[in-house]
Parts: sequence; C-alpha cells; structure tokens
Amino acid sequence: MIAKENRLKKRKEIEEVKRKGKLFQSENFGVSVINRNNDNPTRFAFVISSKISGLAVNRNRIRRACAETIRRNLKIIPRGYDFVFLAKKSLANKMVDEIIKETETFLLKGDFKS
Repeated sequence: MIAKENRLKKRKEIEEVKRKGKLFQSENFGVSVINRNNDNPTRFAFVISSKISGLAVNRNRIRRACAETIRRNLKIIPRGYDFVFLAKKSLANKMVDEIIKETETFLLKGDFKS
C-alpha cells in the first residue's frame, strides 16, 4: 500500500490531473501527469473502471499491482508530481508481474519529466 502522503484521494484533485495533465500512453494504460513545481511528495491515483472488468477482484488486483510498483520505486521517482493511472481494457488479461513490469518501465523511463 502507498503511504497516505503519496495518494491523490479527492475526486476533484484526480479530475484536475486528468483535465490539465499531460497524457502519456502505453499499451495497457494511460498516465496523466502534472508537475506541481514544488518539493511536496509525489502523489498517485489509479482509475480502473468497471468497464475494464465487472469483477472487483480483478480491478483490485490491477490496482494492487500498480501500487506495489510505486511503493518499490518511490525513492527514485522525482518529487512534486501528480500521476493518475488510467487502465485500459487489455490490462484485465495481464498477469501481475506483467503489470508491474510495464508500470516500472514507464516510471524509470522518465518521459514525463520533459
């Protein structure tokens, strides 16, 4: 689980990141990113719609896999950003290790910094 200080909790904050953030696409998810230009902790949210899977078990598995990747790599992710991960339907068929690998690749590649 991600620490409270690293979570985007309010719907208003998540919608703002989705609306104003720069969108990056990968094969199985999109990520909307805002640089807040400060030294506050980086915050994350995961949006996994019931359209992805009708089963909460599957949606929670995806959410936990993404959160675990964030938790493992939090020290190397730059501070002052807000991330909203938007799952695509293809993510429902992936194994946990595949989800972790793709999320890690996005975070370590660092395209969002530019």
